[in-house]
Formats: sequence, structure tokens, C-alpha cells
Amino acid sequence: MPFTEFDDVTLHYLDEGNPTGPPLVLAHALGTGTLLWDNILPLLPPGLRVVRYDARGHGQSSTPPGPYSMGALVRDAERLMDHLGLRDAMFVGLSIGGMVAQGLAVKRPDLIRALVLSNTGAKIATPEIWGERIATARRPGGMADLARGSCERWFPRAYVTAGHHLPWYEHLCAHDPEGYAGYAAAIAGTDFYTPTSGLRIPTLGIAGSEDGSTPPDLVRETVDLVPGSQFRLLRGTGHVPPVDAPADYAACLAEFIAATGHLRAVPSGP
Repeated sequence: MPFTEFDDVTLHYLDEGNPTGPPLVLAHALGTGTLLWDNILPLLPPGLRVVRYDARGHGQSSTPPGPYSMGALVRDAERLMDHLGLRDAMFVGLSIGGMVAQGLAVKRPDLIRALVLSNTGAKIATPEIWGERIATARRPGGMADLARGSCERWFPRAYVTAGHHLPWYEHLCAHDPEGYAGYAAAIAGTDFYTPTSGLRIPTLGIAGSEDGSTPPDLVRETVDLVPGSQFRLLRGTGHVPPVDAPADYAACLAEFIAATGHLRAVPSGP
């Protein structure tokens, strides 16, 4: 499997699709990983080069000691894209992945030509809330408690009632507490309202009507910072629509890819 080593972290990534196609980069939510995108990959338009990766402290990437800063998470994405020679990408970030997307678009505009901010915000929750979750992650049985709370906020009630959330509950229970706590610290210290308001690139916001983590109003408020941005509300979906509504989510991405002419874009060299 593809890995790349940097001075402080080893990142696992998947580089799929057309190797010469326009790049689509996918950055996942806290507590998930590359598997977050499994259901939408077969539904995306053909011809794309699709790169997804496990953030530090997640999946098969290494778990450096926390806490992590948002600057470090942005730098990880930046170094991975440089390593793979990616330019002029459409960058899709969900939840904290959307925060990474905002930071990277501000820092390295040469890497990103279009942005999808999914189920995210310029600022998410409060430092106090994240401090409580960090403490919970580090106590015995804490990840199971966090997993229960996450599933309640992430998924529509009917989805949970039917038990469809259980694989994700098990995944979250098994997550490395240090990786979770490190990533949570990065969210706690981030407020991107001012930097994001300076962006001038095509931007799509996607929200789920039943998202208990980043409600639609937060997503709309964030994407409204970018002049000319678009906003889509997926009804009946939660915080991770690539999981509970993959067809609707992939359709949103396909429409935005078509509207921005991304499949006609020819990536420039490194």
C-alpha cells in the first residue's frame, strides 16, 4: 500500500482512477479515514485522479504524540500533494477535513482550483467541548462513550434505529485515543472566519439536514464567506453523507465538477 514518510509522520494514501486525469483530493472527518469515501468512489464521473489519505493519528498513518495543530494538518496535506505532483486540484474536505481544505486553500492557492466544504465550519464547537472530548478519549472506556455520542450526532435517527451505524460505532470504538485527542486539539484551536473570507475560488458547501455536529446554518455561514459560493442541503442525511447518502453526495460532486469544468482541466506539472 502507498505510504510516504515525512520528518514527523508517515501518511497512508490511495491514488486511484486516471493517473493523468484532473485530481480530486478527499480529506476525511475526525475518527474516520480513507474508508469514509468507499461508497462514493464507484459513483464519481470517470476520468478523475482520486487521491484520499489517512490523516495523522488515523487509519494506517502513523500517530505522532499529540496535541496536533491545524498548521500541522494543513502541512500534511500540502506535503502529500507536493509529493504526488498534484496541482489545480478540486479539494473535498468533510468536517475537520473541510477545515484543512480552508487552511490549505489560503496557504497554497496553486494546489487548489476548486473547493468543496462539506459538513464543516470555519470554527466548530468550542474549546471547552473539545477539551471534554479529549479528556474522555484518554480515560478507560472513553472511546466507546465518544463513539455513542458521535453516532447520535452523525447519523439520521432512522439510520441508527435500523442499526446501519454499527460498523462505524465499532470503528470509532477501536480508534487510537491519542490520534483522536491530537486531532480534536487542532479543531479546538481553529477559527478560520477571517482567512476563509479572503478566498476567491469556486466553492461548494454541502450540508445534511440531520447533521448534529455541523448543522446546515454553520455550513452555510462558512461558505457564504466566499463570494460566489454555492450551497447544497441534502435532506434526510447526517454529518457523513458519503456513508448514509452516497448517491446524493456523489451527484452533488458530479454537478460541481461539471459546473467548474474540472474534468476539462489539464493539471499543470509539479
